[in-house]
This record gives sequence, structure tokens and C-alpha cells, in this order.
Amino acid sequence: MIKRYSDHAANERTFLAWVRTAIAVMAFGFVIERFDLFLQVIAPQVALRQVSPHGQAFANIAGLAFIGIGIAMIVVAILRFVRTAKDIDSDNDVPSVGERFDIGLAVLIGLLGVALFLYLSRAVLPAI
Repeated sequence: MIKRYSDHAANERTFLAWVRTAIAVMAFGFVIERFDLFLQVIAPQVALRQVSPHGQAFANIAGLAFIGIGIAMIVVAILRFVRTAKDIDSDNDVPSVGERFDIGLAVLIGLLGVALFLYLSRAVLPAI
């Protein structure tokens, strides 16, 4: 039997949850990056106007940002997994990693979400 098996299993489940979330963030980034194709088809029918070219560049940048965030999440997940596995095997008391990265990531994704909302509302709704 592996010493502290339940702790190692919990560490692995957490690692896999981070990887699964990172894959979802990267997939969402790809959808955003390609969403301008959908807007080119739907915008003329809905608002009787074309999507502006600078908006397409914004969608591409936002999509690439989400893909980059997903890659960063995987790297951080690997580092945390390895560090936590070593900490579990150690008999010493180890301080918590902290939640600064988690909060920063949530804020960054939230800001990108707000920016995308503003972009889509401007691209789909007629100008007032």
C-alpha cells in the first residue's frame, strides 16, 4: 500500500481537474477566435451591417489570450502537483501555497468575459 494514498489520490484528482479546466478554457479561446466567422454570417441578417475589421482583430486577440491562459494553467497545475506530492511525502509542516494565483486567474478571465460581452453587444446590436 502507498503511504498516504488518499492524500496522493486527492492531489491527482485536483491536478486532473485543473487540466480539464485548462482544456475547456483553451477550447473556449478557440471558439472565440473563430467566432468572427459566425458574426460575419449573422450580423448582416440581424443588424443589416457588416462586422468591423477591428472587431475581428479583438476576437482573435481575446481567443489567443484564453488559449494562453489555458497553457499557463496547465504549467501551474504541473508545478503544484509535483510540489504537493513532495509535500505529502515530507514529514515537515509546509505552508499553504496560497490562493493569489487562483484569484488573479479568476479576475483575468472575468475581465476578458466583460470585454467579450462588450464586443458582442457592439457587434450584434445596432448602434444607438
